[in-house]
Amino acid sequence: MTATEHPYLQCDGISKRFPGVQALDGVSLAVPQGTVHALIGENGAGKSTFLKILSGAYTPDAGRVCLAGAPQTFHSARDAIRAGVAVIYQELQLVPQMTVAENLFLGHLPNRGGWLDKRALRRAAEEQLAALEEDLDPNAKVSSLPLAQRQMVEVAKALSRDAAVIAFDEPTSSLSEREVQRLFAVIRDLKARGRVVVYVSHRLQEIFEVCDSVTVLRDGRVEAEFPDLAPVTHDELVSRMVGRSIADIHHYAPRPHGPPALEVEGLLGPGLVAPADLSVAQGEVVGIFGLVGAGRTELLRLIYGATPSTAGRISVHGTPVRVRSPAAAIRHGIAFTPEDRKQEGIVPLRSVRENINLSIRRVLAKGGVIRARLEQQNAEQHVQRLRIQATSLEQLARDLSGGNQQKVLLARSLSGRVKVVLLDEPTRGIDVGAKSEIYGLIAELARQGLGVVVASSELPEVLGIADRLVVMRQGEVVASLLRAEATEERLLKLALPVAVAERG
Repeated sequence: MTATEHPYLQCDGISKRFPGVQALDGVSLAVPQGTVHALIGENGAGKSTFLKILSGAYTPDAGRVCLAGAPQTFHSARDAIRAGVAVIYQELQLVPQMTVAENLFLGHLPNRGGWLDKRALRRAAEEQLAALEEDLDPNAKVSSLPLAQRQMVEVAKALSRDAAVIAFDEPTSSLSEREVQRLFAVIRDLKARGRVVVYVSHRLQEIFEVCDSVTVLRDGRVEAEFPDLAPVTHDELVSRMVGRSIADIHHYAPRPHGPPALEVEGLLGPGLVAPADLSVAQGEVVGIFGLVGAGRTELLRLIYGATPSTAGRISVHGTPVRVRSPAAAIRHGIAFTPEDRKQEGIVPLRSVRENINLSIRRVLAKGGVIRARLEQQNAEQHVQRLRIQATSLEQLARDLSGGNQQKVLLARSLSGRVKVVLLDEPTRGIDVGAKSEIYGLIAELARQGLGVVVASSELPEVLGIADRLVVMRQGEVVASLLRAEATEERLLKLALPVAVAERG
């Protein structure tokens, strides 16, 4: 099938209200067959609510969903699946203890005489996986698969149910670049088969790479619709999302630099293939760029003592220090926020107050007893300073938006006498408005005289915020460039494996 002029998926006037919040207010969109349609907006814009209505998890208060011109009423996820709608969430809906084949056909397993027909199940699973060109063992436990392959199992599951509409919610947030391109190939194949694909992502460069059209949501309403992305610019999408014109969301301005805040010489350890040198001045932002597997995270973890180093020297404000553990790093004024805020960062079932004070509880204690007043004051100070949006200091961290979770991690890092801040992918998985706030905080830290190191795989990010850029490739530092010397083309060529760069 090919794209037609008539929409296969049509949503008219969808509204949904929760106590005190109008999550969706008259949202409409129309998507023809064979189209990849992006749905974008800041956190709280209504994207998640829309997907839950599409999946049958929520029932709209007003409006209707039509498929091929026929109105639909979904009271459950099963209703949506039966109608041919599948939503692949960021948190995949698979049963880890079951096999690939069992997950593919869960709810409609083939049987013979009331017993599971294992031969038919394997054959059907092989057919679905072959259609996606996935070389997976149908009898493998899902728990044994890497995330990218689990995602392909979700896609195959949707196709096994003959889904005509497949929605992806932030599908690339934990994938390598190679896995992202594999996913994009699958999405293009779905488009060629005439499926409707709804694509939700904070990464605007992905929207331009894989989508045909886009709807921008803001505050639960449709802010803009672009049936054709070809004439649309990145800046136009950003300004429509945040409701104001943004010439530069990075908050960069030249600033004076002082003496060295951090000096790393000959650092070596797991993840690095050659000794690494790195320096950052007081008041300077240094960006570390590299592709997946370049060693960015490994270098920061070695500096912070989260991974033991095997060689090298570290100095803070000109004084040599021994960093054998994160506790030692904190004592010497080195703070770190990890890439995976959910697994290594926030404690989801603890409050905002507890998360902020986690690294300085010993400092706040007297005679082994936490001084609640000091803990409260420190949390309040950082909530105001970083403009953390929470209902109260006792709100659980898991209930915050991604951007506010990241701010809580920054608040924890800045609690205490901090001289150097190490940030690993600080804006991963958050919307452009929240990114702009984080960039503003980074600029403010530099103005206050801290040394800031930002490791990122996003070229526009490091180019936008850094005074100097360090490039890593396959476990080693290969270049250091001033801001004026750096371009996307030059950084990317330095970051590519040598053989690939030479072919390019």
